[in-house]
Amino acid sequence: MGVGRMQANGGGNTLSESEIVEAALRVVRADGVEKLSMRRLSRELGVSPMAPYYYVADKRELLDLVASAALTGVRKPSPESGPWQQRLRELIDQIDEKLRKHPGLGDVLIEQMLGKQLDLIAAIMEILFEAGFSDRNVLAAYATIHTYLFGRSRVNPRDRSPLSEVALPESVERATRYIADLRGKYAYDFGMEVLIAGLEAQLVHQPDRDVR
Repeated sequence: MGVGRMQANGGGNTLSESEIVEAALRVVRADGVEKLSMRRLSRELGVSPMAPYYYVADKRELLDLVASAALTGVRKPSPESGPWQQRLRELIDQIDEKLRKHPGLGDVLIEQMLGKQLDLIAAIMEILFEAGFSDRNVLAAYATIHTYLFGRSRVNPRDRSPLSEVALPESVERATRYIADLRGKYAYDFGMEVLIAGLEAQLVHQPDRDVR
């Protein structure tokens, strides 16, 4: 967008792109992405409801800016920092930390990642190529990581009332005593360990003809 500082409605209030993005991030951190709207942003900024439209065309553009800003600072570990498994885990951990600070951001990123966050996608894929995965398996591995990292919140909704409204099978009842873990570090670590162990197994069994 590159608005620099601009004046809205001919009044005395000016805003910068960074101020707009920071205000949007405050809303997301406090209330989640689903509560972010142009009207809610205007209240956060203390401007008229129409003022944000002078800086961003619509909520979609606003979400693009928010997603890019929220992921700022994620760095690809250097090859010298450890084996590929360690570097992949470190990179994914950085992204997950950003997601935890911005509730609902994963839902935005699962839809727009391929179009907007190519540097992060490249960083993950480069580690996989360095590990020795074939072109085809790098894509399959990235898709698996992408689904876990950005999509797992969709199997762990905030509203769990349906579970309390039905009689659960004994096995489900036993397991769902720990449902709160799904939003915590335990479940994240469990999933990452399974994912990386699965990638290791796939790499061992990868046919030589697939390596290019």
